Amino acid sequence: MAKIKITQIKSIIDRSERQKRTMKALGLTKVNQSVEVEANAAIIGMVRKVNHLVALETI
Repeated sequence: MAKIKITQIKSIIDRSERQKRTMKALGLTKVNQSVEVEANAAIIGMVRKVNHLVALETI
């Protein structure tokens, strides 16, 4: 599987509880924080739900 780098680019303030939980599940808690994860179906689905809050980059 390929790895992807996910960077939080916007704040989760005034977002729905579901989006906040998704960001926390991805390991993102602060703006400009990045995580590197395996690109599996579950991660891709979570990224699609919060794509307006994150930037995606393949590694």
